[in-house]
Amino acid sequence: MRLLSAFLLFATPVAAATPEEVTRHYADLAQATYQDSLTSAQALQQAVAALIASPSDSTLLAARDAWKAARIPYLQSEAFRFGNPVVDDWEGRVNSWPLDEGLIDYVDAGYGNEENQLATLNVIATPKFTLSGTEIDATTITPDLISDTLHEADGIEANVASGYHAIEFLLWGQDLNGTGPGAGARPFTDFAAGEACTGGNCDRRAAYLQAATDLLVADLTEMVSNWDADGPARAVVTADPQAGLLAILTGMGSLSYGELAGERIKLGLMLNDPEEEQDCFSDNTHNSHFYDGVGIRNVYLGTYTRSDGSTVAGPALADLVAAANPVVAAQLKTELDASVAALQAIKEAGDAGRTFDTLIAPGNADGERLIMAAVDALVTQTASIDRAVTALGLSKVQFEGSDSLDSPGAVFQ
Repeated sequence: MRLLSAFLLFATPVAAATPEEVTRHYADLAQATYQDSLTSAQALQQAVAALIASPSDSTLLAARDAWKAARIPYLQSEAFRFGNPVVDDWEGRVNSWPLDEGLIDYVDAGYGNEENQLATLNVIATPKFTLSGTEIDATTITPDLISDTLHEADGIEANVASGYHAIEFLLWGQDLNGTGPGAGARPFTDFAAGEACTGGNCDRRAAYLQAATDLLVADLTEMVSNWDADGPARAVVTADPQAGLLAILTGMGSLSYGELAGERIKLGLMLNDPEEEQDCFSDNTHNSHFYDGVGIRNVYLGTYTRSDGSTVAGPALADLVAAANPVVAAQLKTELDASVAALQAIKEAGDAGRTFDTLIAPGNADGERLIMAAVDALVTQTASIDRAVTALGLSKVQFEGSDSLDSPGAVFQ
């Protein structure tokens, strides 16, 4: 009887995942990823406070390292964009780029933007100014001043005043090396008190850095709550599981194609322009691209390795696609692995000192080879993401496009 019971136990087929289970787990995955983003931003907040309290080479380096660490979970969260309106409406507050950094602080004398009068405002050095005909008192720099007044001031997207990249600029300063090696080189004395201060207005620079970091923590706290049991983001993807599946695939395909392959990777190569790299002050772009790719795969497989090393896993889109069309499922899994491997090659080059801005230099044939291998892998997998849409019997989706790719806005056939 025991042998028969054991046989029946192992012979009983495991029930296939349902759309309801997959969308619920997707929401759990999102919340875990944003929780890690929040925790790492809080660590950054502490490192920034230490820098301001005691400016030195070591405290500045620690704050920079904390910023880089904070990027790892956040970039993996970007696969939850595009298909989720709650995330899409919020994302611009935390990860907008590129930015006219002269809005915030001092820049090289040759810097400017004829289309943006605020591109060299330097609010850190300008406690009072006029904005759209209104006198602004910025004597005290607060999170509200940044979010309500400065961010996207005059409706100009390049007026990025908040989020990871505003903090990045304050920690590194401008990268004036072009496509040569080297990141921004802001000295710790830009946060020093009294006569040791360089760059002027060190107290206001410290206040801006602290306020921007506090604002990032507040914004991430909001997003974590959006994925709570009664949160609006969770409600949107779970209320109608079929629509939720379409949102998942839209996020994967749009990040893969127009955003990552196009705007973030190929455009910089086409223009040979380091201003088009995402983490342009810190030269951390190779890591950001890699973790974006990992995030796409996470969503498909329903797995996420948390900052503490634990793993979140559960019913996944991959299970549904495998049940509907095993060939498409196997192909997409292989292609996702291939794109992560191609992005890993760029990451390894960057870790060895051949950062993204040097890879896009004119005449860098090896850099172009590495970059185009990643672009091609991402475009290829997007076609299979579209095949997964068809396999699941969902309505066609328009993935985010890019003018830097051959078929902007294309629906893959």
